[in-house]
Amino acid sequence: MRNARIGIIGSGAIGGFYGVMLARAGFDVHFLLRSEYAAVRDQGLVVESAVHGQVRMKVQAYAAAADLPPCDWLLVGAKATSNAELAPLIVQAAAPGAKVVLLQNGLGVEAQLRPDLRSDMHLLGGLCFICVNRQAPGVIRHQALGAVNLGYHSSPAEDAGAAIVAEGAALFQAAGIDSQAMDDLDLARWQKLVWNVPYNGLSVLLQASTTPLMSDPHSRELIQALMAEVMQGAQACGHVLAQGYAEHLLRITEQMPDYWPSMYHDHALGRALELQAIYAEPLARARAAGCQLPRMEMLYQALTFLDRRNRPA
Repeated sequence: MRNARIGIIGSGAIGGFYGVMLARAGFDVHFLLRSEYAAVRDQGLVVESAVHGQVRMKVQAYAAAADLPPCDWLLVGAKATSNAELAPLIVQAAAPGAKVVLLQNGLGVEAQLRPDLRSDMHLLGGLCFICVNRQAPGVIRHQALGAVNLGYHSSPAEDAGAAIVAEGAALFQAAGIDSQAMDDLDLARWQKLVWNVPYNGLSVLLQASTTPLMSDPHSRELIQALMAEVMQGAQACGHVLAQGYAEHLLRITEQMPDYWPSMYHDHALGRALELQAIYAEPLARARAAGCQLPRMEMLYQALTFLDRRNRPA
């Protein structure tokens, strides 16, 4: 397993953190970067972690996908908003039979990318439960959590899925990262939406991080209502989430350090918001199943307005 060559496509907060943890564990890890390439090439990557302490290391960094050696595993940490541009880079860096893990939020991201990959490539979804953000070029702040759970999407040999997911989880576990196999990728993505829909969107709309959102009774009530709608949408689409799951997420969030979700950072930096995967796709699926989610729809419409105003081009 240690002989596996791992490529990181999108070496920001998510890709950078998991890539550094894997490299620290002795894996052969290669990082593809864009704007931060020069800084990382010269200074390496730094993870300031409340869990693992400071991890500083020189890494194998590249500015072009064609320069990466063929990778057995590719971890895609870039946002789903750039999937159209990512596909050619993934194909360039992939060894024959490569396993591609999308460490992305939302629904439909695997189906969006699959047609642009080679037929010999395996595609998995990865759900990251982590508080992490980029502080400066090559510097990543890790506040809490860190688990990444894997589910299988597609490959040329469908019966190989369980073994490949187990192999991927073992890679993370060897790096000290909690990782579990998920039998139903769609169900797992709906579960993640129960947190992502309220906290990501409300952080942008209300310009507030998790602690004030949880402390104010009105915003907390709105969070609970949005969570309930997401669970309703999941059930309409055939995915019944465990009773008490929303309350479980509320308790976890109360125990977290104050955290600004990734969508807030994207908005603050003028980047495109992940509205399609986190809002539009689940809303469309729920609507097709005869289920209306009015609060989530209103939040999506408000975020679309803010996103267009923030990025007039």
